[in-house]
Amino acid sequence: MLDLKKIHHIAIICSDYTRSKKFYTEILGFTILQEVYRSERDSYKLDLALNDQYLIELFSFPDPPARLTNPEATGLRHLAFEVANVEAAIRQLQESDIEVEAFRVDEYTGKKFTFFRDPDGLPIELYEQ
Repeated sequence: MLDLKKIHHIAIICSDYTRSKKFYTEILGFTILQEVYRSERDSYKLDLALNDQYLIELFSFPDPPARLTNPEATGLRHLAFEVANVEAAIRQLQESDIEVEAFRVDEYTGKKFTFFRDPDGLPIELYEQ
């Protein structure tokens, strides 16, 4: 068995780098650790942190294929972030013109959660503490 310690990062390929960079930094509140343009690939790589923890690599590539099915495609199903108050988070997202599902209650934990999407349709879950 491998001696895994933690998730190091999650890599996301976006279709519109400027739009996704704004979404992850200005809407979700990630901070930029490093931004690199790789001219040989015509590609950006943006390293993002949340609460000083490196979590996401945001990539751009010329003409990436779209997500084929939604949401039960093989591969990454969704990203999930913990929040103190799901209903307050829903209001904040809606104020930024982000479409958000009504909250649901986890039948096993009794905790509230909701889903919304990044600019490329990647499902993002907010789960209450």
